[in-house]
Amino acid sequence: MIDKLEMFLAVARHEHFGRAAESLGITQPTLSSGIKQLEDQLGVQLIFRGSRFGGLTPEGQNALIWARKIVGDTRQLKEEMRQTRHGLSGQLRMAVIPTALTWASKLASYFCDKHPKVRFKILSRTSAEILKMIDNLEIDVGLSYLDNEPLGRVSTAPLYRERYLLVCSTASEFAKRDSVSWADLNHERLCLLTPDMQNRRIIDRNFAQYDISIQSTIESNSTIVLVSNVVERGWLTILPQDMAHFLAQGKPIKTIPITGGHGGHTVGLVAQYSEPHTPTLAALLTAAKRISNLS
Repeated sequence: MIDKLEMFLAVARHEHFGRAAESLGITQPTLSSGIKQLEDQLGVQLIFRGSRFGGLTPEGQNALIWARKIVGDTRQLKEEMRQTRHGLSGQLRMAVIPTALTWASKLASYFCDKHPKVRFKILSRTSAEILKMIDNLEIDVGLSYLDNEPLGRVSTAPLYRERYLLVCSTASEFAKRDSVSWADLNHERLCLLTPDMQNRRIIDRNFAQYDISIQSTIESNSTIVLVSNVVERGWLTILPQDMAHFLAQGKPIKTIPITGGHGGHTVGLVAQYSEPHTPTLAALLTAAKRISNLS
Protein backbone atom coordinates (compact mmCIF):
# COMPACT_ATOMS: atom_id res chain seq x y z
CA MET A 1 0.00 0.00 0.00
CA ILE A 2 2.93 2.38 0.64
CA ASP A 3 3.62 2.85 -3.07
CA LYS A 4 -0.06 3.70 -3.63
CA LEU A 5 0.04 6.24 -0.80
CA GLU A 6 3.13 7.81 -2.40
CA MET A 7 1.11 8.15 -5.62
CA PHE A 8 -1.77 9.74 -3.73
CA LEU A 9 0.59 12.23 -2.05
CA ALA A 10 2.11 13.15 -5.42
CA VAL A 11 -1.30 13.87 -6.94
CA ALA A 12 -2.34 15.95 -3.91
CA ARG A 13 0.95 17.88 -4.09
CA HIS A 14 0.94 18.62 -7.83
CA GLU A 15 -2.86 18.77 -8.33
CA HIS A 16 -2.24 17.29 -11.76
CA PHE A 17 -2.02 13.63 -12.79
CA GLY A 18 0.58 14.13 -15.50
CA ARG A 19 2.99 16.14 -13.32
CA ALA A 20 2.49 13.74 -10.42
CA ALA A 21 3.32 10.75 -12.62
CA GLU A 22 6.39 12.53 -13.99
CA SER A 23 7.63 13.32 -10.47
CA LEU A 24 7.43 9.63 -9.57
CA GLY A 25 9.00 8.42 -12.81
CA ILE A 26 5.96 6.39 -13.85
CA THR A 27 3.35 6.63 -16.61
CA GLN A 28 0.04 8.39 -16.06
CA PRO A 29 -1.98 5.15 -16.63
CA THR A 30 0.12 3.44 -13.93
CA LEU A 31 -0.58 6.34 -11.57
CA SER A 32 -4.32 6.33 -12.28
CA SER A 33 -4.46 2.56 -11.77
CA GLY A 34 -2.60 2.87 -8.47
CA ILE A 35 -4.98 5.56 -7.17
CA LYS A 36 -7.98 3.42 -8.19
CA GLN A 37 -6.52 0.42 -6.35
CA LEU A 38 -5.98 2.54 -3.24
CA GLU A 39 -9.58 3.77 -3.38
CA ASP A 40 -10.78 0.18 -3.74
CA GLN A 41 -8.70 -0.89 -0.74
CA LEU A 42 -9.99 1.97 1.42
CA GLY A 43 -13.55 1.73 0.11
CA VAL A 44 -13.88 5.48 -0.57
CA GLN A 45 -13.31 7.93 -3.43
CA LEU A 46 -10.27 10.07 -2.71
CA ILE A 47 -10.14 12.38 -5.73
CA PHE A 48 -12.75 14.17 -7.81
CA ARG A 49 -11.78 13.56 -11.40
CA GLY A 50 -13.20 13.66 -14.87
CA SER A 51 -10.87 14.55 -17.70
CA ARG A 52 -8.56 16.22 -15.15
CA PHE A 53 -7.82 16.56 -11.42
CA GLY A 54 -10.83 18.05 -9.63
CA GLY A 55 -9.55 18.24 -6.05
CA LEU A 56 -9.70 15.90 -3.07
CA THR A 57 -12.98 14.59 -1.75
CA PRO A 58 -13.72 15.13 1.98
CA GLU A 59 -12.58 11.54 2.52
CA GLY A 60 -9.46 12.34 0.48
CA GLN A 61 -8.67 15.30 2.73
CA ASN A 62 -8.81 13.03 5.78
CA ALA A 63 -6.80 10.34 4.02
CA LEU A 64 -4.13 12.90 3.12
CA ILE A 65 -3.37 13.45 6.81
CA TRP A 66 -2.99 9.72 7.40
CA ALA A 67 -1.01 9.22 4.18
CA ARG A 68 1.55 11.82 5.20
CA LYS A 69 1.95 10.20 8.61
CA ILE A 70 2.19 6.64 7.30
CA VAL A 71 4.61 7.49 4.49
CA GLY A 72 6.66 9.71 6.80
CA ASP A 73 6.90 7.00 9.46
CA THR A 74 7.80 4.39 6.84
CA ARG A 75 10.59 6.58 5.46
CA GLN A 76 11.85 7.17 8.98
CA LEU A 77 11.89 3.43 9.71
CA LYS A 78 13.85 2.71 6.52
CA GLU A 79 16.27 5.55 7.32
CA GLU A 80 16.90 4.29 10.85
CA MET A 81 17.46 0.70 9.67
CA ARG A 82 19.85 1.88 6.94
CA GLN A 83 21.81 4.00 9.38
CA THR A 84 22.03 1.13 11.85
CA ARG A 85 24.04 -0.68 9.17
CA HIS A 86 25.99 2.19 7.59
CA GLY A 87 26.02 5.09 10.09
CA LEU A 88 24.92 8.60 9.14
CA SER A 89 24.68 8.71 5.35
CA GLY A 90 22.32 9.53 2.50
CA GLN A 91 20.87 12.86 1.40
CA LEU A 92 19.33 15.68 3.44
CA ARG A 93 16.87 17.84 1.50
CA MET A 94 16.80 21.43 2.76
CA ALA A 95 14.79 24.46 1.57
CA VAL A 96 16.06 27.90 2.62
CA ILE A 97 14.74 31.46 2.55
CA PRO A 98 16.99 33.46 0.15
CA THR A 99 18.41 35.72 2.84
CA ALA A 100 19.64 32.71 4.86
CA LEU A 101 21.55 30.90 2.10
CA THR A 102 24.95 31.82 3.54
CA TRP A 103 23.94 30.18 6.83
CA ALA A 104 22.70 27.10 4.95
CA SER A 105 26.15 26.79 3.39
CA LYS A 106 27.82 27.30 6.76
CA LEU A 107 25.67 24.63 8.43
CA ALA A 108 26.00 22.11 5.58
CA SER A 109 29.80 22.40 5.39
CA TYR A 110 30.10 22.08 9.20
CA PHE A 111 27.85 19.01 9.18
CA CYS A 112 29.64 17.34 6.24
CA ASP A 113 32.98 17.76 8.00
CA LYS A 114 31.54 15.74 10.89
CA HIS A 115 29.56 13.27 8.76
CA PRO A 116 31.22 12.96 5.31
CA LYS A 117 28.78 10.30 4.05
CA VAL A 118 25.84 12.74 4.19
CA ARG A 119 24.99 14.74 1.06
CA PHE A 120 22.87 17.93 0.93
CA LYS A 121 20.33 19.17 -1.60
CA ILE A 122 19.70 22.87 -0.87
CA LEU A 123 16.88 24.81 -2.53
CA SER A 124 15.92 28.49 -2.28
CA ARG A 125 12.24 28.97 -1.39
CA THR A 126 9.89 31.39 0.41
CA SER A 127 8.95 30.72 4.04
CA ALA A 128 5.41 29.72 3.00
CA GLU A 129 6.75 27.29 0.41
CA ILE A 130 9.08 25.77 2.99
CA LEU A 131 6.24 24.94 5.38
CA LYS A 132 4.20 23.45 2.54
CA MET A 133 7.16 21.34 1.40
CA ILE A 134 7.67 20.05 4.95
CA ASP A 135 3.98 19.07 5.16
CA ASN A 136 4.18 17.34 1.76
CA LEU A 137 7.35 15.42 2.74
CA GLU A 138 9.22 17.06 -0.17
CA ILE A 139 12.07 18.18 2.12
CA ASP A 140 13.55 16.97 5.39
CA VAL A 141 14.18 20.38 6.91
CA GLY A 142 13.79 24.09 6.25
CA LEU A 143 15.78 27.17 7.21
CA SER A 144 13.37 30.02 7.87
CA TYR A 145 11.97 32.53 10.35
CA LEU A 146 10.96 31.05 13.70
CA ASP A 147 9.16 33.89 15.49
CA ASN A 148 7.47 36.14 12.94
CA GLU A 149 4.57 34.17 11.41
CA PRO A 150 2.82 30.98 12.64
CA LEU A 151 4.70 27.74 12.02
CA GLY A 152 2.34 25.12 13.43
CA ARG A 153 3.61 22.07 15.30
CA VAL A 154 7.26 21.73 14.28
CA SER A 155 10.71 21.12 15.73
CA THR A 156 13.07 24.10 15.60
CA ALA A 157 16.72 25.01 16.23
CA PRO A 158 17.52 28.77 16.29
CA LEU A 159 20.65 29.88 14.43
CA TYR A 160 20.81 33.67 14.45
CA ARG A 161 18.83 36.89 14.80
CA GLU A 162 18.54 39.19 11.81
CA ARG A 163 20.00 42.68 11.81
CA TYR A 164 19.19 44.83 8.77
CA LEU A 165 21.70 46.85 6.77
CA LEU A 166 21.37 49.41 4.02
CA VAL A 167 23.40 48.35 1.00
CA CYS A 168 24.55 51.27 -1.18
CA SER A 169 27.31 52.10 -3.64
CA THR A 170 30.43 53.85 -2.41
CA ALA A 171 29.32 56.88 -4.44
CA SER A 172 26.02 57.18 -2.54
CA GLU A 173 25.41 60.10 -0.19
CA PHE A 174 24.75 57.49 2.51
CA ALA A 175 28.18 55.87 2.12
CA LYS A 176 29.90 58.19 4.63
CA ARG A 177 27.36 57.63 7.37
CA ASP A 178 27.81 55.27 10.33
CA SER A 179 24.08 54.47 10.47
CA VAL A 180 20.74 55.41 8.94
CA SER A 181 17.16 55.28 10.16
CA TRP A 182 14.20 53.78 8.30
CA ALA A 183 12.78 57.29 7.96
CA ASP A 184 15.97 58.43 6.17
CA LEU A 185 15.09 56.10 3.29
CA ASN A 186 11.79 57.76 2.42
CA HIS A 187 11.60 58.69 -1.28
CA GLU A 188 14.88 56.89 -2.06
CA ARG A 189 15.29 54.57 -5.06
CA LEU A 190 14.88 51.15 -3.50
CA CYS A 191 15.10 47.69 -5.00
CA LEU A 192 13.71 45.06 -2.65
CA LEU A 193 12.67 41.45 -2.40
CA THR A 194 9.21 40.56 -3.72
CA PRO A 195 6.20 40.88 -1.36
CA ASP A 196 5.77 37.09 -1.13
CA MET A 197 9.04 36.99 0.81
CA GLN A 198 8.68 37.17 4.57
CA ASN A 199 11.79 39.36 4.78
CA ARG A 200 10.05 41.94 2.57
CA ARG A 201 6.98 41.90 4.84
CA ILE A 202 9.27 42.57 7.82
CA ILE A 203 10.90 45.49 5.99
CA ASP A 204 7.48 46.89 5.03
CA ARG A 205 6.40 46.82 8.69
CA ASN A 206 9.48 48.81 9.67
CA PHE A 207 8.69 51.47 7.08
CA ALA A 208 5.02 51.50 8.15
CA GLN A 209 6.11 52.26 11.71
CA TYR A 210 7.27 55.67 10.39
CA ASP A 211 4.18 56.12 8.18
CA ILE A 212 6.29 55.58 5.08
CA SER A 213 4.62 53.90 2.14
CA ILE A 214 7.39 52.63 -0.13
CA GLN A 215 7.18 51.95 -3.84
CA SER A 216 10.14 49.84 -4.89
CA THR A 217 10.61 50.21 -8.62
CA ILE A 218 12.55 46.96 -8.88
CA GLU A 219 11.52 43.82 -7.00
CA SER A 220 13.13 40.39 -7.23
CA ASN A 221 13.23 37.11 -5.33
CA SER A 222 17.01 37.08 -5.90
CA THR A 223 19.39 38.95 -3.61
CA ILE A 224 21.97 38.87 -6.44
CA VAL A 225 19.64 40.93 -8.66
CA LEU A 226 19.22 43.48 -5.87
CA VAL A 227 22.95 43.91 -5.29
CA SER A 228 23.58 44.06 -9.04
CA ASN A 229 21.29 47.10 -9.21
CA VAL A 230 23.22 48.70 -6.35
CA VAL A 231 26.53 48.19 -8.18
CA GLU A 232 25.41 48.98 -11.72
CA ARG A 233 22.74 51.65 -11.18
CA GLY A 234 23.39 53.17 -7.76
CA TRP A 235 20.12 51.97 -6.23
CA LEU A 236 19.68 51.11 -2.55
CA THR A 237 18.62 47.81 -1.06
CA ILE A 238 18.13 46.37 2.43
CA LEU A 239 19.45 42.96 3.45
CA PRO A 240 20.18 41.01 6.63
CA GLN A 241 23.71 41.52 7.90
CA ASP A 242 25.28 38.17 6.99
CA MET A 243 23.96 38.14 3.42
CA ALA A 244 24.80 41.83 2.92
CA HIS A 245 28.42 41.33 4.00
CA PHE A 246 28.80 38.23 1.81
CA LEU A 247 27.44 39.88 -1.35
CA ALA A 248 29.39 43.11 -0.77
CA GLN A 249 32.80 41.43 -0.74
CA GLY A 250 35.07 42.76 -3.48
CA LYS A 251 32.46 45.23 -4.78
CA PRO A 252 32.26 49.06 -4.58
CA ILE A 253 29.56 48.75 -1.94
CA LYS A 254 29.00 50.00 1.60
CA THR A 255 26.85 48.28 4.21
CA ILE A 256 25.36 50.56 6.87
CA PRO A 257 23.36 49.57 9.99
CA ILE A 258 19.72 50.68 10.08
CA THR A 259 18.62 51.91 13.50
CA GLY A 260 15.16 51.86 15.07
CA GLY A 261 12.18 49.90 13.87
CA HIS A 262 11.14 46.46 15.02
CA GLY A 263 13.78 44.16 16.45
CA GLY A 264 15.24 41.56 14.13
CA HIS A 265 13.61 38.13 13.93
CA THR A 266 15.12 34.74 14.73
CA VAL A 267 16.06 32.42 11.86
CA GLY A 268 16.75 28.71 12.27
CA LEU A 269 15.95 25.15 11.27
CA VAL A 270 12.35 23.97 10.98
CA ALA A 271 11.42 20.29 10.70
CA GLN A 272 8.27 18.25 10.96
CA TYR A 273 7.62 17.43 14.60
CA SER A 274 8.59 13.87 15.41
CA GLU A 275 9.71 11.90 18.45
CA PRO A 276 12.27 10.70 17.72
CA HIS A 277 13.69 12.29 14.57
CA THR A 278 15.76 10.20 12.18
CA PRO A 279 19.39 10.00 13.38
CA THR A 280 20.58 12.25 10.53
CA LEU A 281 17.98 14.95 11.16
CA ALA A 282 18.56 14.77 14.92
CA ALA A 283 22.29 15.24 14.30
CA LEU A 284 21.58 18.24 12.04
CA LEU A 285 19.41 19.91 14.69
CA THR A 286 22.22 19.34 17.21
CA ALA A 287 24.78 20.78 14.79
CA ALA A 288 22.63 23.88 14.34
CA LYS A 289 22.62 24.46 18.09
CA ARG A 290 26.40 24.15 18.17
CA ILE A 291 27.07 26.78 15.48
CA SER A 292 24.24 29.10 16.53
CA ASN A 293 25.34 32.59 17.55
CA LEU A 294 22.39 32.73 19.96
CA SER A 295 23.76 30.16 22.41
